[in-house]
Amino acid sequence: MRHMPNKRVHVSSKPASAPLLGEQLCFALYSTSLAMTKTYRKLLRELGLTYPQYLVMLVLWERDGVSVSQIGERLYLNSATLTPMLKRIEALGWISRRRAPEDERQVIVSLSRAGRELRQKTGDVQGGVFRASGCTLEELVAIKQQLDRLRSRLMKNA
Repeated sequence: MRHMPNKRVHVSSKPASAPLLGEQLCFALYSTSLAMTKTYRKLLRELGLTYPQYLVMLVLWERDGVSVSQIGERLYLNSATLTPMLKRIEALGWISRRRAPEDERQVIVSLSRAGRELRQKTGDVQGGVFRASGCTLEELVAIKQQLDRLRSRLMKNA
């Protein structure tokens, strides 16, 4: 056996590769999401909509009369999270929920007249977000495309 010379090893309380918060992609996404939600909250407050409720309404404005499970798929939410939110939106008079006649297990969500009219009142929400971002349209389109690709890849590996 060969003798190895003694080497001094520096012991630190912080590992050399300890991640720094500001360098983490996850934190950049998380904190940006918080800022985006805060921006939407400010813009939606006068309409009486929360940001998650706004997302539900966006799904319904694209296609009315969809099942709770279809809304959940679009928003990446499970029915346990979605159902209480739908009940609150229904209490506001913007939607109705009914059991599907062909399958009682399915609940179909439809816009009410007030829910359809609400869409017109949200007209400048996107403009407000655009102005708050300080980005050009091209920059926002590129960011969105990158985030869509990242989400898709992460979902495949989740």
